[in-house]
Amino acid sequence: MTPVRPDALREAMSRFPTGVTVVTAIGPDGPAGATANAVASLSLEPPLMLAALDLGSRTLVAVDHARTFGINVLAGGQADIARRFSTKDPHPEKWDGVGWSERGGAPRIEGAVIWVGCELGETHPGGDHVVVTGLVTEVEAGEGEPLLFLEGEYRPVS
Repeated sequence: MTPVRPDALREAMSRFPTGVTVVTAIGPDGPAGATANAVASLSLEPPLMLAALDLGSRTLVAVDHARTFGINVLAGGQADIARRFSTKDPHPEKWDGVGWSERGGAPRIEGAVIWVGCELGETHPGGDHVVVTGLVTEVEAGEGEPLLFLEGEYRPVS
């Protein structure tokens, strides 16, 4: 059987709308964050989340260092933040002008629709990513609609 080409999988999955998050942690050099759409609620009892982070992600290093992480579900008007945190720019540049506060040992981005604080659980290899699980220690749900990623673009729900 011939394996599926990465570009074919990317094209097919681009038609599947996903929520947009920024996974955050405080590493040895300060706050770190990466845009991620492979994020999900894993279990209600115990309350667990999962997120997939690129193998080369400095945010993954920060999560491992801090042993805690935050999941910030971005609001419909926060596409600029999603773009900023999807780059390989140094972390200080990513955070320049972004409002945030520390909650439960992890950065909470101002204006996020949902913020989930997690204590790092297990890590699992996942191809070119690492899947991290986290025990939910805090959750805050605000008002507004989330940002979606569909067909290679960030879009509000409506």
